[in-house]
Amino acid sequence: MNANKNYKCYNNKKKELSPPMENISRRTFLKGVLAGSTALFINGCFPNLLPKTQTDPELTPNVEFVIRSQEGILPLFAGKETVVWRYKGEVTKGDPVALAALDGSYLGPIFHVERGQIVRIHYQNQLPESSIIHWHGLHVPPEADGHPRLAIDGGETYVYTFEVTDRAGTYWYHPHPHGRTAKQVMAGMAGLFIVHDDEERALGLPAGQNDLPLVLQDRVIDRSNQFVYAPGGMMHQMTGFLGNQILVNGFLDYQLSVRTEAYRLRLLNGSNARIYKVAWDDGTPITVMATDGGLLETPVVKPYVVVAPGQRLDIWVDFGGEPIGSLKKLVNLGHEAPGGTHTFDLVRFRLAEQGKLYPLLPEKLSTHEKFSVDDAVNTNQPRLFTLAMGRGMRFTINGRVFQMNQTAPDESVRLNDIEVWEFDNTVFGGMGMMGGMSVPHPMHIHGLQFRILSRDQSRVDRWLWNSLADGLIDDGWHDTVLVLPGERVRVLVKFEDYTGLYLYHCHNLEHEDMGMMRNYRITA
Repeated sequence: MNANKNYKCYNNKKKELSPPMENISRRTFLKGVLAGSTALFINGCFPNLLPKTQTDPELTPNVEFVIRSQEGILPLFAGKETVVWRYKGEVTKGDPVALAALDGSYLGPIFHVERGQIVRIHYQNQLPESSIIHWHGLHVPPEADGHPRLAIDGGETYVYTFEVTDRAGTYWYHPHPHGRTAKQVMAGMAGLFIVHDDEERALGLPAGQNDLPLVLQDRVIDRSNQFVYAPGGMMHQMTGFLGNQILVNGFLDYQLSVRTEAYRLRLLNGSNARIYKVAWDDGTPITVMATDGGLLETPVVKPYVVVAPGQRLDIWVDFGGEPIGSLKKLVNLGHEAPGGTHTFDLVRFRLAEQGKLYPLLPEKLSTHEKFSVDDAVNTNQPRLFTLAMGRGMRFTINGRVFQMNQTAPDESVRLNDIEVWEFDNTVFGGMGMMGGMSVPHPMHIHGLQFRILSRDQSRVDRWLWNSLADGLIDDGWHDTVLVLPGERVRVLVKFEDYTGLYLYHCHNLEHEDMGMMRNYRITA
């Protein structure tokens, strides 16, 4: 994996900015020392004008994009058109198929990139407020990660350049300005970022028209067909904003015509707060082939799957045994988490025509990097993160809320270390659990994929646990893990390649915007 190289931001006045010097890699640091460069400094704050860096010739992009965030008007529903904020884009260098639009949807275009490619993305903010894009799940340098401190105003451009080092898988992108992430996602700003590689291609998995994205989101839609986002009241502050309509890929009552063949369903929970319990309507078990960080080592079969905000699951299904004209549905089953108390349809698959025989899903999918809890530097004393609600309806981590540039002493980690992190959601004092109300927290760590080691659910409400436990997928690699109220979850993380400032936070976007987000710093 390559270390930090050249990441720049340009505004509309063409003034060149570059990242804080603390974020350069050890390799780049040594280059600078050998060249007689000036000493580096590290502190907790970042200046408004950042020092320039030299251009690294190794970062010549294989593929280049322009992505714009802008207001639009779309005929999403019968009657009046809907005002949305969305991403639109184009390929300016490389194969045009590297960007695929979802026709008629407010969702951003789908990136299709290869592992090992150098990608350059010119993000142009054409909104009336500041924003920045986070490439959710990708292992990129801090300057390319979309930290809120890098947010740009309307009319400005931020340029991302990075090597795609992640395994083949389903990643995504969305805005990440502090205090406005939930609102901007709710307005329509999100899209998929799909990575391909040779290991995956060799398996002969469903591809092309048999590789289907399914982005699950909920919205409140008024009589004028406008999205309504008004997260007021104690209920929405506790649970996060829950819509009363379910959209898939940006559409209501989503239906697809399919053949009697095998398909790959790339499922993303792109909702602000809603947790889905996804199942086949006829009780067929669900076969999971990939999680947040790509292919599993072997497929996992579950009666249903639980997908929290920010999480992705790739599902394999073979419609070969279904009669022509029949209907098979993915549904959300009722459950005890917020917004999950009733069953409703998600996607209807209409068997429209006869297909060809498709290879079976291989029993062996991938080989994962081997490091274990025995390699951790803190096996006996995990780094603890206590999740709670403080005064003023502010969600906290270890009693703290978000600070743009600062880290606490216990939020500093070392490059190349392997650590055990524990998320503790057992603090129910004060307003932590309003009259027994469930407050789950899907915890997301930027810049890496982790392994889920264990769940201590001894203090979880039995009704809640029993309604979800059989659908939790803890195998494979993850960047987001659902921590139920009363639960303690341990994960194994490794800090590789890059130093600098990254985020960890709850991916319930209302919780994040209300303070449940912190920085962690990787030091050389």
